[in-house]
Formats: sequence, C-alpha cells, structure tokens
Amino acid sequence: MGIRRNLLRLLAVLFAFAMVAAACGSSDDGDSSSSSSESDTTAAHSDDGGEEEEEDTSIGGGLSQDAAEKAIEGDGEEEAVDEDAPTFDRSTLEGIWEEAAYNRQKMIDKITAKMDAGEWGVGDDDILRGPEGFEINIGDCPADWSNTGGVTDSEIRIGHTTAQSGNLAAYGNIAVGWDNYLQWINANGGIAGRDVTLLVKDDGYVAAQTIEFIDELIESENVFTLLTLGSPNTLAVYDKINDECIPHPFVMTGHPAWGDPVNHPWTTGLQLSYSTEAILWGTWIKSNLADHLPVKVAGLVMDNDFGLAYELGFDAYAEGNPDVVAEYLPVRHDPAAPTLTNEVTTIAAFEPDVFISMTAGNPCLLAIQEVEAAGLLEDLLVAFTPSVCKGIAAYMAPAGMAADEWWIVGGGGKDTTDPKHIDEPFIKFVNENLADGGLDPAISLYGIGYAYGYPHAEAMRVAAELPGGLTRTNFILAVRNIDIYAPMTLDGITTAMNGAVDGYFVEGSDFSQFDATEQTWNMVGDVVDANGASPNCAWDKDNGGCR
Repeated sequence: MGIRRNLLRLLAVLFAFAMVAAACGSSDDGDSSSSSSESDTTAAHSDDGGEEEEEDTSIGGGLSQDAAEKAIEGDGEEEAVDEDAPTFDRSTLEGIWEEAAYNRQKMIDKITAKMDAGEWGVGDDDILRGPEGFEINIGDCPADWSNTGGVTDSEIRIGHTTAQSGNLAAYGNIAVGWDNYLQWINANGGIAGRDVTLLVKDDGYVAAQTIEFIDELIESENVFTLLTLGSPNTLAVYDKINDECIPHPFVMTGHPAWGDPVNHPWTTGLQLSYSTEAILWGTWIKSNLADHLPVKVAGLVMDNDFGLAYELGFDAYAEGNPDVVAEYLPVRHDPAAPTLTNEVTTIAAFEPDVFISMTAGNPCLLAIQEVEAAGLLEDLLVAFTPSVCKGIAAYMAPAGMAADEWWIVGGGGKDTTDPKHIDEPFIKFVNENLADGGLDPAISLYGIGYAYGYPHAEAMRVAAELPGGLTRTNFILAVRNIDIYAPMTLDGITTAMNGAVDGYFVEGSDFSQFDATEQTWNMVGDVVDANGASPNCAWDKDNGGCR
C-alpha cells in the first residue's frame, strides 16, 4: 500500500495512544466479570428540564456506534466488581483450574439459592424461570420430551453438524479439536462421572443436509444437546431445535440471531456478533482515517445468510454515518465459487479506499490473494479480513506476504499457533493434548475446538451440581447464567450472559494487524469490551434484520 501504508502505521500508533490515554483517565474499577449491566443504548426519559431522550442507533444484535466508541474510550457504564473475590494465578494451569472451580461454585450457589426460594427452575405451572425474566414454557415441549434425554448413568451425548467437506471444510477441524478436549475430560473423570460422546455429522455447509442430520440426531441418536456450524445452516434448524426443547448453546457462528432469549431460549451464540463486528469496522475507520473521510468502502460478501448479516450491519453503519462512509459497494460471491477474480475486478473498478472481506472459509484466503493480484493493495488505505478467518495456519499463512498488514476486528480469540500466545499455560495444555491425541498442533482450528468446548463443559459441570442434577433445564439455566474466565479469550473481554436481557456471550474484541514475517496478529491498543450493551435480536428470516 506504499505511502498509504506508512501513513496507516502512524495513524494506528496514534489510535493506540488515544485509547491508552482514555483508559488512564477512567475509573480504576473498570475491569469486571459481571454480566448485570444495563445496555448503553437504553433511552433515558425525563420530564421538562431533565435529560433528553437518547437516540438508539443500534441495529439489533450489535452495538450502537455510541456504545462502541464509549467502549473504545473506556467510558462505558461500570459494572459491579466482587471486592471479596480471590485472585488467581493465570500464569499457571493450576491457577486457571482454581479460578474455573471458583466461578462454577459461584454460579451453582446463585442458581441453587434461587431454585430453593422457588424463583427459578421449573414451577408447578411448567414454566422454567431464570434470571432477568428468562422463561421457557416446558408445557409446549413435545409429549415424548425428556428432561434427561441423552443422559445415562455413564454417558452424555452431544450432536454436532459441521462442514468437513466443501469450501468451508477447514472449519470441520474445530469439531476434531473439541472431541480431543472431551477425550481429556473423559480420561479425567468425565462430567459428573459420565463420559461425553460427540456425534459429528458432515453437512458440507449445505443447509438442506443440516436439516436431515438434525432430524436424525433428534429422532435416532437421543442427544442431550445440539451444536451447529454456519449461519444459513443454523437458521434452517434453530426453530425446530427450540420446538423440540433441546439445548443448542454456543453455536459456531456469530450471526446476531442467536441473541434471542425470548423467541429462541434454547439457542445461544459464543463469538462476537457479526453486527457488532461491522460497527467496529466503521468505528476503526472513523478513528484512524480522519484525514481521508468520507471514504469509499467495498465489501466482498458471501451470498448467503452469513454474508447478509455482515452486509446489513455495515450498510446500517454507512447509512447512519455519511461523514465517515461516502459510498459503500457490497459485491456478493457464490459460497462455492472456485475463484473471486470477477468480483475483485468489479471492486477494483470502484476504486475503494477501504476493502472489507465479509466472507468465510477458503474465500478468505482467495480474497487476500485476489486483492494482491489486482494491485489493489497499492491504493487501499486499509484492508480487513473477517473475525471468522483469524486462523493463521488456515487463512493467513497460505497467503504469504500478501497477508501482511491486513487488519481484523478479531473478536478477542487467541490462535493456538500465534507466537505471542504459544507459551501461555492453557495454550500449552491445548497443544500438548492435541499432540498426545495424534493431531498436529500447527492446525490452529483444532485449538479453536477448545474455545467452544470449554464453556460448554463448564456449563454442564454447573448443571450437574444443581438440584435435580444434569437435566436439560438445569443446563440451560447454567448457560443463561454463565460468567467465567475463558482462557482462549483475550484478558479484558467479559465472557458472560444474563438471562433474558443479555443474550451475547462475547461483546468485545481486539483490533489487530497481521505480521506475515512473524506469523502473528499484533493487537493495536487495548481490547474493547462492551458487555451487556448489545440489544437482543429477534431475527426476521423473511426480510433480513432484527425486528
């Protein structure tokens, strides 16, 4: 990107200094792990002479620009801090296990007290109640539904659909890593004395195949929980899964629709919402390219429900911020396209200042290669790759030096092959387990399996200790109350949910730039955390967007 690259480096450094300065001016109590804060986008009503009503600029399932900027500047609402909580040594694996046990016990004690008081749990009216108005009518579950379905005295059965073939086949390695983690759990006493069995079905990222496999897992495999990968795949089945009253937590997609505890109470996401990611792209542009505003932005969009979430998110930002984005051109591509030459040629003709890849899987690699081949890098102010393609081994390393200096709103995840994390105790634990299981630790998507498996297992451990033991209703109560330290997530990002008011597990991110020489993501500035600030999203599948 020539001279513009040098300018961008300078702007990035200034951006980092600005965030550090803002953090120094904020309260010392800014760090917390509580999920009880109100949304920053809540309108404030007053009578004459009082505070004016604030405009809600959120897009549903994502932060408002105001909330994003407050989070970056460290000006968000402070959350309660447990002053009596012990400190734990995260530089040792033993310290991480101790902290995990402490957080589990806090959740167990909280939920048990509420259940004993008759406030939470399944009442005589067949309503499951939980935090902040969370409710599920168990009377609407199928007549043959069992609260202990998929659980025996010796086994817990989990059903998982994923892509192990096709353009997104690399994501299938997440399931392999998750299963590796479960093997370690089973070898160390299991969960409540039970082995956990993962039943994996390869849907090839084809929604019609996902539907068939979910039917099979429900009707024939007697699973306790289900997990799906892919936005179009999950949208195709999450109505049925909720109708069947089967827990469906921590799905492997960041679509905003999973933040819907009212209409889809059995389904949750794990990673940063794509809507929030889109807002953070825009916020980065506003902060870092001030001398070039407004800019022309081109998005390479996967033509399906996944890409649409990104496209709608950034389109909302662009429409609301004409002083930042002069023009926005989304160019869609077939998810199965073997090349992206035509699409990138169209983008090059648009002469954008900013390029954003809004795609997934192998097309992320193709996008980097095609942008370089088209000569766009010499004229672009910045190029972004999406959070779902943060994996170094899968998507960045194969692009060689063409990947150098690409940016990402990374969602706060750690890559187990990144040199800056490789010696961390939990990352070492992951890589040693992978090697012991005959897997190559250099495949970072194996490590991502631990990022998904860890909170899932923690919630099951909590559920097993609640009154009534490991049941589907206890498990979903644990999920909706989860508040833990996730060792595969960057420190400073809260990993928690709170009943019906906070449906998102991760609402924070890093801003990072790739160093192709060192094969590492370099975070610029502090992490951004806006826990509790994303409005829930009741997704309109027919029209697209939250209603």
